[in-house]
Amino acid sequence: MSKVVVVGATGHIGTYLVPRLVMAGHDVTVVSRGVASPYQQSAVWRHVKAVVLDRTAEEAAGRFGQAIASLEADIVIDLICFTEASNRQLADALAGRVSHFVHIGTIWTHGTAAVVPTLESGEKHPFGEYGVAKAAIEADLLRRAHLEGFPATIVHPGHIVGPGWAPLNPAGHFNPAVFSTIARNETLALPNFGLETVHHVHADDVAQVVMRSIDNRSSAIGESFHAVSGAAVSLRGYAEAMYRWFGHAPKLSFAGFDVWAKTQDADEAKATWEHVARSPNCSIEKGRRLLGYVPRYTSLEAVQEAVTWLISDGQVEAPEPA
Repeated sequence: MSKVVVVGATGHIGTYLVPRLVMAGHDVTVVSRGVASPYQQSAVWRHVKAVVLDRTAEEAAGRFGQAIASLEADIVIDLICFTEASNRQLADALAGRVSHFVHIGTIWTHGTAAVVPTLESGEKHPFGEYGVAKAAIEADLLRRAHLEGFPATIVHPGHIVGPGWAPLNPAGHFNPAVFSTIARNETLALPNFGLETVHHVHADDVAQVVMRSIDNRSSAIGESFHAVSGAAVSLRGYAEAMYRWFGHAPKLSFAGFDVWAKTQDADEAKATWEHVARSPNCSIEKGRRLLGYVPRYTSLEAVQEAVTWLISDGQVEAPEPA
């Protein structure tokens, strides 16, 4: 049994990861601001110790890294680090004090997909603040691991899906009304020919990669792993599958992105651009080979579970899926 500290434990990944850790016999402490609850309740959370810390405030005061180090964990899992400075403060404080450090990154570190499926080792040209910062964090952690012996593993999720929040939809943004359009058998407009790709992952499969990294420590340290489903889906293929799930023949229209965007909410069109400009399609062969990772969910299975929850929550108006 190891003492494990999970930073940012009540969100998408933590909802599934914390129960897995407890059931595996670990002594788990969760660190959060104390203002959110897991998306799904589980009796195992009664066996978890909770520490309330405002990361932003503590980092600004230069205290966050030492606060985590003072918990004297064997393993620290950071689910919510987004800047180089934030990572540096924590990694500096944990150096020589933990046996394993797991950082949650993102497949956006790759930038635009060039050769697909994209390998973790592929040349990276990230763009946008989020992708660039996460790539810099990965580079720093891998440098520390290879040159200084810092026991880091990086897990890169795709578009995280699960009951309790809206998944990335076939139009490339997060408005659940798209699923209502499909359920009512109305025409859905897609940009271009709908051939750009998105790569989902169920939150529990991200948790699986983290657990397998812990269980296969010697293979995981100094490495990065994609946490995605077995295959990406095109926007068109995704939309057509959802029409059929609701018992309809697909009913789609297409327009060049600029023309299409003029008919959409500006923020939603921007979100779509962020996704289609990257069109991720990531390999899981490395995780399969070194960790034994086998996703439980396909992209569509993960989305359909989430949409079933959206229907029950009244966010999608739909008959029962076929």
